[in-house]
Amino acid sequence: MKNKVINMFGSKIVQNKGVKYSELLEQFMTPFANEFEDTEYIEDIFEFAINAWNMANINAIMPKENIEEAMASIKKEGEDISLLKKMIIHKEENYKAFNHFIVDFELKEANAGKEPILSIVTQEEGPYLASMMDEMDEDDPRFEGDYEENYINRTAITLRPQQPFLDWYSNLNPEEDFDEDFKETKTYLIDDSMNEPEKWLKKKFDKFFMMELDEWHTNKKEWPQKRTYKMFTLWFRVELSENIYDLEKNPILKSE
Repeated sequence: MKNKVINMFGSKIVQNKGVKYSELLEQFMTPFANEFEDTEYIEDIFEFAINAWNMANINAIMPKENIEEAMASIKKEGEDISLLKKMIIHKEENYKAFNHFIVDFELKEANAGKEPILSIVTQEEGPYLASMMDEMDEDDPRFEGDYEENYINRTAITLRPQQPFLDWYSNLNPEEDFDEDFKETKTYLIDDSMNEPEKWLKKKFDKFFMMELDEWHTNKKEWPQKRTYKMFTLWFRVELSENIYDLEKNPILKSE
């Protein structure tokens, strides 16, 4: 991942006039490429950097105690606070003039042999803060009785391996009888607040792709290297469900 990040960001120099935020974000992340060498998914790297960018913007307009509270919250979620603080300072010192908030990103497929193209969606300070305050003012529906009985606030993604996946595994393990094993599927639960889970999956597909590959074959050198969303849809049948119910009384166990 380290080389992939360095190759993608390169050493671009972006002029302030007419800057594109996609180029700006890549330049902002470049000095920290080595910090993410153990991060497996490039989408996670972008999300971390965007979080640092937006917190730096908030830092410029909110009281210090609010920022410290936000930092404490992030620490509980397992983020690297030290790196986050370094990136926030880097943003404040070098990109103070660029106060748009980054609200979404997408890595679009490029021509064969080329790195994916980064696309960014930004929002000006006023609308972003108004939207943030609206979300904070909304009562949590879990305590309002808005959920049906036994409803679980998750969206389920089920992946069913298709023939290209079977062919790939069969070529690597020609003596193994695996047909019955591949009838078993995995279901992943994600936040049910995703308004467009299919659009979200198009951005996150490679994380699921890699988890599925790793389950069956741990040698990454023998994985398909130029994975695209189109390939993902050919290798797996994707089933989405936003209606998840738990009919059992025993608590759900989750390993940490």
